[in-house]
Amino acid sequence: MLKPDAALAKRESMLRDGYVLIENILPDSFLDELRAETERLIAAHEEAPEFRFQGQHIKVTAAENALVKKLVTWTPAYQALAAMGFGDFKPDRDRPAEVIILTKEPGGPPLYWHQDWMWWNDPLSLSPWPEFMSLSYYLTDTTVENGCLKVIPGSHRRRFPIHDELVPAHEQGARFVDDDDPVMFSDVPEQATVEVKAGALALMDARILHAAGRNFTDERRTLVLSWHRRPIGAIPNYWTGEVPEEIINRDPNAEYEGSRTPGEFLRP
Repeated sequence: MLKPDAALAKRESMLRDGYVLIENILPDSFLDELRAETERLIAAHEEAPEFRFQGQHIKVTAAENALVKKLVTWTPAYQALAAMGFGDFKPDRDRPAEVIILTKEPGGPPLYWHQDWMWWNDPLSLSPWPEFMSLSYYLTDTTVENGCLKVIPGSHRRRFPIHDELVPAHEQGARFVDDDDPVMFSDVPEQATVEVKAGALALMDARILHAAGRNFTDERRTLVLSWHRRPIGAIPNYWTGEVPEEIINRDPNAEYEGSRTPGEFLRP
């Protein structure tokens, strides 16, 4: 259980940087179960060519898998979220109780820079707090050698030069770039390398720019990701700062065209 001071510090880190780690969420016994089950599912799965930069990309629901149900209802994780003020985050309504098994295969290529926010035309893009975030449970220690996470802290709320150089994420182009694309796989001065211990939970705002390195080892590294979102348009109880006028005046009945490309709501 996160103590109040630690929870507050982690929430401030999430708001400022767009990501935060919560250590030791999964005990060794549960980790062993998840490792065995993910390996079983991977063995029965054929990696699609378009996912070569992402590795194995396997969707599993709680309705079809008891261990996934155990994970998406894992009390210590939700206690940590509640302690941080994120207790209103629930599994995304479009992906009810679904997880994605993601790997970096032995010798696998790096993952390109991208962000996962798909509503850049919506004023909620200006939100000072997270609206949509991933919960990633790490089943393997990650290091630079096996392709750990890279992020650009603060890129969830501030435009960096690389934003205007990237191919739109995933199916909108990034999955089909050349392996040596000089921008999509670049190192940038603002990036941070995030090494994670097995059993930890990583929270990431969907708007943050992130990537992953190449796996130079002969062992797979695996995580299990679940998307969560909070009530649309509601101001969090913990928030005492200013609220952007665009959010205050946002029409809750309007339909905002989806877009993966940051527009006017991502400012320098």
